[in-house]
Parts: sequence; C-alpha cells; structure tokens
Amino acid sequence: MVEVVAYIMRIVLFAGKGGVGKTSIAAASGVACARKGLKTLIMSLDAAHSLVDSFDLDKTLMDKNKGKPIRVAKNLSIQEVDAQEEIAKNWGEVHRYISSLLNISGIDEVLAEELAILPGMEEVSSLLYINRYVAQKRYDIILLDCAPTGESIRFISIPTSLEWYMKKLFDVERRIVKVARPIAKKLYSVPLPEDEYFATIQRLFDRLEGIDGILSDPKITSVRLITNPEKIILKETQRAYMYFSLYKMCVDAVIINRILPEAVGDGYFSRWKETQDRYIKETEQLFSPIPILKVPMLSDQVVGLKDLGKLAGEVYGKLKPEKVLHTETPYTFRKEKEDYFLDIRIPFLAKQEVELSKCNEELIVRIGGFKRHVLLPRNIATRAPSGAKVERDKIIIKFGGDHGS
Repeated sequence: MVEVVAYIMRIVLFAGKGGVGKTSIAAASGVACARKGLKTLIMSLDAAHSLVDSFDLDKTLMDKNKGKPIRVAKNLSIQEVDAQEEIAKNWGEVHRYISSLLNISGIDEVLAEELAILPGMEEVSSLLYINRYVAQKRYDIILLDCAPTGESIRFISIPTSLEWYMKKLFDVERRIVKVARPIAKKLYSVPLPEDEYFATIQRLFDRLEGIDGILSDPKITSVRLITNPEKIILKETQRAYMYFSLYKMCVDAVIINRILPEAVGDGYFSRWKETQDRYIKETEQLFSPIPILKVPMLSDQVVGLKDLGKLAGEVYGKLKPEKVLHTETPYTFRKEKEDYFLDIRIPFLAKQEVELSKCNEELIVRIGGFKRHVLLPRNIATRAPSGAKVERDKIIIKFGGDHGS
C-alpha cells in the first residue's frame, strides 16, 4: 500500500532589527531550499525592498512584473509586493475615500493620494498572497524577509486586529453611516464613506479567512530571529522573541550573524572580538534550548546565487533549512483570573532556591549558576513577582498585585 503524505507548506519568517542581514539570510535559505528541489518563494515584507539587490538582478525586470513573483533560478522565485499595484487591486474605494478626506483638508491632491497609503495596507496585501498560495498549494516553502521588528509585529497582529474589528465594530459602523449619510450630506461638506467602502473591507476580510491559523500553526510557520553579537541588537532580539511568543508563534532558531573570525582576534579588532564573544554566550543563555546558529562574517559582500549558496552552507551546515528546527518555547506568558504567570522551561532543572529580581522591564531569574533575563510585557512589568515554584523542567513565576505592590 502506498502511503499518502499530506501536503504541508512551510512558511518561515526571518525577523530582527534593521541591518542585521535578514535579507541575505532569507535569500540564502531560499537558494538552499530550491537546490533541494523544493518549489520556493522568497517574499519581501519590507517597504524598502532589497531582494533584487541580493540576487544582483536588473531592477527594471522587477518593475515590469508589477509586484508579482519572478523566477530567478530553478525552483526559486522572489516577490517584492508593489504597494501601488495592490492598492489599485484591493483597496480601491478605501484609498479613494481617504484621499478625498485629505484633499478636502487642504492637502494637495497628488500628496493626498500618496499619504492615503495607510499603515497595514501593504501587509494585508502580503497576507492575501500567502493565503492564496497556501490554498493553491503553489509552493513547498515560502520565506518571508520581514521588515524591522516593529513592522513585523504589526504584520502578524493584523489578522487578530482585523477579526476583532469585523466582529465588534464593522456592522455597527456600517449601519450608523448608512443612516447618517443623507443627513450629513445636507449639513457638512465632509463626505461619509459610501457602501462600496465597507464592501471592499468585507471582501478583504473574507479573502484573509484562515490566515491566522496558518501563521500560528507550528507545523507550518516558524520564525527565525536574526541578530548580531551586540548589546542593543540583542535587546531588540529579546523584545522580538517576547512579542512573537505572545502571538503564539514558534521561534525555531536564533541566527547570530556577522561574527568576526578568529583570524582577526588580535590587534585592532581584539576588543570587538571580546565583546562579540561575551554577547554570543549571553545569547545562548537567553534563548536555550532554541538552536543558536552562528554565522561568521564573510570576506566579501554576499551578492548573487553563488555567494548566497555559500552563505546558506555557513548558516545551516548539516541542518535542513526547510524543516522546523525547534518547537519548544523557552517561556510562556498566561493569565488566570487576575494573576499573570510566566512559565520558563529549563533543561535538567534541579529543585533549588529560585531568586527573582527586576530591573526596569526585565525579570532576572537565578537558580544556582543559571541566570536568565526575560523581557516582560508592559502589563506584567508593572507587577512584582509574588512567588515561584519548580515543576519538573519548568519554573512557574506568579505576578500578583498592581504596579509593583
């Protein structure tokens, strides 16, 4: 009997602070997947697209493709979503209404049309593509070159926020505007949105159905955080991990990029090397047991298929980039009644005294020689830890009382 294997598309987000090398590593991962025979798409979610530059392509080629996927090698395509094209296709009436409001307020018509591109429009367009590709089983793996951390969080939060708006406010708002529109036309020069405005939003919402389940399914979607061994960047990586965890997304690897090789450990770069070594160790402590992939700084810029293939070898070694590299989260936040809890998983944990302290928005946990810093969400950071207990390989920390009381 032939075993039937269910089709499962993989989606991997490459996220982190701007300038850490997300695009190069996403592109390198795509090259590696395509060479294994997987139908691969790399999609840029950053408004400042640079995938074309990584593959050393002629920019005019992408301009003519109007934001649609373009093949760059066997089994490999890239896509840089074109905001203007997507607005014309998906946001017509919404964009026209916002433009008219801005124009009425005195803003030049051309400028009004440009400013009417609201935050979230491009992200929704990308989500529409992803949802369609999954439904069509068009690719085996989609690699998302994310925008810097803040915009990435907005990207993954859109399905939840839009669902809340549609369930709680949309119908009420639509009915109120329908009743008020005839009266408003007689009293005010500022127009209220026509019904086609609401119909456009409804169509977009319908086409996004199911995307939240795709993004939160650890068998399909995982996040790889890209960082550099520097204090400021590591802090943002912690923050990114916290937010992705709150959205129940699986972080399956942390990639430390641009590590200085041993050959430059003496002389001018010796201090840099010491600093990097310190933050590499700290990264390993912070994110254990998530795999930490270490990537040395290469001797030249990474541009084109050959260089990207070499970079993929440095990133993954014998690992398979298309696989989920890890599924267990180091820590989880939860709420029970009025209390918040933080569960921290620590391998081989012995029952010892747990020491807790706070420094601004960070919780510092010490058990014997083990220490971990956890960045807290704002609503929990105002509370003081009121107790901790150890259960098997997990510390459970309770936060009770408000504002540190």
